[in-house]
Amino acid sequence: MITKQLAEEIVEQTMIRLNRNLNVMDPNGMILASGEAERIEKIHEGAAHVAKSGETLSIAEEDLNNWHGVKPGINMPIHFQGKLVGVIGITGKPEELQEISTLVQLTTEMMVHQSLITSHVEWNRKRNELIFDELTSGKPLSAAVHERIFQMGLEGKISFVTLLIELKKMPSLSHRIIEQLEEQFSGHAVVAGHSQLNEIFLLVANDNPSELEAKLYNMLHFLQKNAPGRIGVGIMVDSIFDVRTSYLAARNALDFGTPGQQLIYYEDVELLALLKRNPEDEVAKFTGRILAGLNESLCQTLTTYFAANQSQGETADRLKIHRHTLGYRLKKIRDITGLDPSEFKDAVAMYLALALRS
Repeated sequence: MITKQLAEEIVEQTMIRLNRNLNVMDPNGMILASGEAERIEKIHEGAAHVAKSGETLSIAEEDLNNWHGVKPGINMPIHFQGKLVGVIGITGKPEELQEISTLVQLTTEMMVHQSLITSHVEWNRKRNELIFDELTSGKPLSAAVHERIFQMGLEGKISFVTLLIELKKMPSLSHRIIEQLEEQFSGHAVVAGHSQLNEIFLLVANDNPSELEAKLYNMLHFLQKNAPGRIGVGIMVDSIFDVRTSYLAARNALDFGTPGQQLIYYEDVELLALLKRNPEDEVAKFTGRILAGLNESLCQTLTTYFAANQSQGETADRLKIHRHTLGYRLKKIRDITGLDPSEFKDAVAMYLALALRS
């Protein structure tokens, strides 16, 4: 069915090119849009006849008495996927309109097709977003979502992983970005859509880790060129009904990934995420106790030391200081904290304290 908004757009766009009055009618013959505003929402008997017969109807001046609410012109059926969805009418002498009438009919059907196909895709996208919202809400699923999952054949033993794509800025044509991201997975994407502001989700059915990794790097390359951002990768789950677990893991990957890291697997931040879930005051007590007395310079030295896998030579190079200066700083850290960053147990405590501090 043609909406009033679409009818108005057809009339406006077509009249600009033809400089003739157009009417768009629904299958009942009611005028939805017209270049003559006074005719809108009135019944056009000629259009009602076209809708019933499916045939083009020409109305000349001498035929006006046979029809109510009409003017001379040509009225043609509008079809979408084989079904009549409306009628388009051009006002004027039929003999003068023969050459352009077919073109107007074809152009109108193309506009209708594009609009209704786009609406269908958008409707599917909204439905997918609702399904994903329910799957990740932690609440019981509605009967409608259960039915849709069954229709899509997702209730079986399939592996799923959630991807969250955080963009620096959401493009104006974000649906195009979503479509292109879906294409990166060549049919493996189950549902996709917007999850939060500047964030897109993809729920992917894929039980091949190496294939998934290759597709993720392709996706990252695409994002770098078209919509810069980063990707949080959740854990793989074996049931559509466990997607919440994968989603929360992807969320933690984004929340606890290091700044500048573009592809973040949950496994890389799992320990930090688990520790961060402790009460904030407990975390603060731990970091305060371990790092007590260390200034920012010494904390940065420690951070660089651990990033260099406790290699004093590489640490000194990264900090652009002499190895003797680094040795002095490490000794000072030992003296202040009572912990030795070169010893495994002490290093773990210091590393976690640095990672946890806000």
